[in-house]
Amino acid sequence: MDLQGDDLTEAVVASFDGSASDRYRDVMSALVRHLHAFAREVELTEDEYFTAIDFLTRTGQISTGTRQEFVLLADVLGLSMLTVGLGNRKPPEATQSTVFGPFFVEGSPEAQLGDDIANGAPGQPCLVSGKVLNTKGEPIAGALVETWQADEDGFYDVQKNLDGPQNRAHLTTDAEGNYRFWAVKPVAYPIPDDGPVGELLRAGGRGPMRPAHIHFMVTAPGYARLITHVFAAGDEYLDTDAVFGVKQSLIAGFTEHQDDGKTYYSVEYDLVLATTEETQQ
Repeated sequence: MDLQGDDLTEAVVASFDGSASDRYRDVMSALVRHLHAFAREVELTEDEYFTAIDFLTRTGQISTGTRQEFVLLADVLGLSMLTVGLGNRKPPEATQSTVFGPFFVEGSPEAQLGDDIANGAPGQPCLVSGKVLNTKGEPIAGALVETWQADEDGFYDVQKNLDGPQNRAHLTTDAEGNYRFWAVKPVAYPIPDDGPVGELLRAGGRGPMRPAHIHFMVTAPGYARLITHVFAAGDEYLDTDAVFGVKQSLIAGFTEHQDDGKTYYSVEYDLVLATTEETQQ
């Protein structure tokens, strides 16, 4: 069968008619149509096609359990934030979601309220605190708060050869919904740019920097999971985040303190969860 142009596209779409689910058929049909339309629009050459195959191959090869280059690729193309927006339609009172990022690790150490989770990471001490609330402003007791962040040098613990985690832990809110821990003051840092994603950024004349932030993932029974950041106010990269993750409501001030000649910082930010029912409205 000599298929070309629209006939080829429709033949490929039709090949998914026997899909195991309607959703799979719909997704694959749309993917084929958009992918073929893209190739036609840019008049994709065979050399460009093979360059793209090589790029994707190397993206997979560099990915590991602690570095997910495909997540990074989705981040810098804005696909991660687009998906976040589509999947997190919450009431305005709820904390906004943002990208998950490539450096979350299951099984972080358990911490108690007020613990120092820096575990020797370089940086200026920072007290991070707040409450986990529902959209009515009521505290949520027993919520699981997972947190992770980079150190003063801009590295996450999984990027270094360490004996144990740093700036990474999970803790549970108390009866008043409080969470509280010590870490280090976050700094701006470049996303990993020594692989295919870095090549993409440089070819596009783009920078790799992310503004200073702390990651949070919060869960509680009956509530929609929250994945978000708290960004440092005044950071020079807030308007040029390489992964497009900044939202105005997620920016908070980090206050400097002096204690017996020693400097430390603090930030307070309440995390507001929407119920599962509220996210389905």
